[in-house]
Parts: sequence; structure tokens; C-alpha cells
Amino acid sequence: MANKSTKTMFIGLGILLAVILLAVGYFFWQQNKAEELELSGYVGGEKINFLDNPEVQKILQKDYGFRLDISKAGSLDMVQADDLDGRDFLWPSSQTALELYESLHGRPKKEENIFNTPIVLYSREYVAKGLVKAGIVEKREDVYWVDMPKLVQAMKDNKKWSDLGLERLHGSLAVHTTDPAKSNSGNMFSGLTANMLADNQLADENNIQKVLPELENIFAKIGYMETSSSNLFNLFLSTGMGNKPIVAGYENQLLELSKMEPDTWERAKGDIVIMYPEPTVWSSHILIALNDRGARLIEALQDERLQKIAWEEHGFRTGMYGNQVSDHDFDVPGVAEEITRIIQMPNYKTMRQIIKSFS
Repeated sequence: MANKSTKTMFIGLGILLAVILLAVGYFFWQQNKAEELELSGYVGGEKINFLDNPEVQKILQKDYGFRLDISKAGSLDMVQADDLDGRDFLWPSSQTALELYESLHGRPKKEENIFNTPIVLYSREYVAKGLVKAGIVEKREDVYWVDMPKLVQAMKDNKKWSDLGLERLHGSLAVHTTDPAKSNSGNMFSGLTANMLADNQLADENNIQKVLPELENIFAKIGYMETSSSNLFNLFLSTGMGNKPIVAGYENQLLELSKMEPDTWERAKGDIVIMYPEPTVWSSHILIALNDRGARLIEALQDERLQKIAWEEHGFRTGMYGNQVSDHDFDVPGVAEEITRIIQMPNYKTMRQIIKSFS
């Protein structure tokens, strides 16, 4: 009888212990659930795939307690948006966007450059080879390098494609970009072009008024301009050589395509080429934290694992990855191992005048 009572007692204690453990587990689950933060922000389109990466989301949620609610916007559009209340961060693609934000709203809670990518030109093999024959592009060790002073001079002189020996193309030589007043890649290419028009020196307040009419004439040949770098790149891929023979974009866009859409890249490889302007400018992807929550996201994005993913799967060069490019990193021919000929962007006051001219 005693044995039966003892057995019943142990069963009861076991049930009680199980209930206690469940209650404790539920308590900590609720605590962890309550600590998970949903951060809201605007992001440049070229970074959407990185933030949508399941491994990136897993690290942010599991190790940092973040879930992101992101909306795509052009770099300059987002810092001028009227609905920043309730937003925790902005993630444009340039120092100019940060300075524009500061001129409108003051200093943010925190800002940090998360990673970089150079501005490049995308074209087709037929166009690249034609520009090599015309003396505007040079191919060195399988990498196409664009002589920017010569390219800008040819656009300034209103050279036709046929003048350059490219009989299959119609109209004048032009580089299609996003809207310089709304999107960073177009804005940065306009600043680079302005430098070339300023005798291949830095455009500034002393020479910008002389440069602007020439700059506006060059961009007038483009026609309608997209407001998103990702939209422009997708149109370049889908509409063929005749519609947009050359577009300005980010180096990471083609590298990312080769990883995310290998079948698409396999069909395009051998036709689509990447060309590096000499000199070029670097696009700095600066995260602007609007509050303490956004500042915590900056710390999370500097996680070495996320920086590694940013390079190996999305082609962003970071402080730890992408500075020494290996042939095995991407199945993309013609990627420059090192980019040394860099020119700085015009200062904010000068870029503000350029932005106004396109507004």
C-alpha cells in the first residue's frame, strides 16, 4: 500500500514539475517575444535582395531580435519624404543623401557606412567592342575600362552611335541613368560627369554654373528616367540593346544577379558586360538611424556574418570582404580586382545645385 502511495506521490510531483517547467518556458518565450522589435525604414532598391535574404533575416531575428518592415525608395526621395514619423531608419546609397537629410532635419541619432560599391556602366559586347575601336574604352586583362573624359566629350559633342562605328544603334551616344534628383546612382553619375566637364577636376561652386548647361544637355538625351536603380537595371536586362545600350548602375547588381538568378545569368553571359569608368566614384551605403532602435540596427549590420553574406551573395564590397576580388568569387568575367582611379564627388553645396537643375 505504501509503495502505491509513494508511486502516486512521484507521479504527482512529476506532473507538478512538468507544469512548472512549461510555465517557466512560456514566461521566457513571452519575454523573448515581447523583446522582438519590428523596425520600419526606407531602403534603396539595390539592397532589397540583401535584406530579403533568409539567412540575413534569420541572423537579425534570432541574434538581435529584429524584424524589418522595409519600403523601397530612391535615395534622395527617402530623405525628403514627408512621412518619416514612425520610421526607425533610412538606408540610402551616398554621402550626398545624408547631407541632404541633415540640411532638412538636422543630425540623425547615428549614421554609419555599412558597405560600398563602385558606380559602373553596363552594356553589351557589341557596344563595348565598338567603343574600344572608337578609342573610348580599353580592355586590359579582360576588364573593360572607360575613359571618362573621352566618353563625356563624345556626349557633349553630340556624337551619334553611327559616328562611333556602331551602325546597329540609332540616335546619339547616351548613358541611361536614374533621375539625379531622386535616385543615387543617377545622382552620382551626374556628379562624375560634372567633374569631367570641369576640366576633369572636382566641380565646385566656382565652376558649376558654367558646367550645368552642358550637363543638362547631356542628360536631356536620355528622356524619361527611372527613380529606382533596380528598376533601371531590370529594364536594361529585359528590353535589349537598342533601348538602353549603356546604363549606369552599381557593380553589385550584376554580381548579385549571377548568384540569385544563375539561369538568367547563364543566358546573358557572353553578351552583357560590365565597364569601369576611369575615374569612377564610390557609392557609400550609409544607414541613417532616426532613433535608438535604428542605432541598434547599425550595430547588427556590422556583424561579420552579415558582411560576408553582403559580399559573397550580393556583391557589396565591405571593410572585411570584396577588397581583393578572386576569380572564384563570382562567375562574372571582367570584374576588376582592384579599383584605384577614384575621384571624389562634388561637395554638397555643388550637388545641391545639380539636384535643383533636374528637379
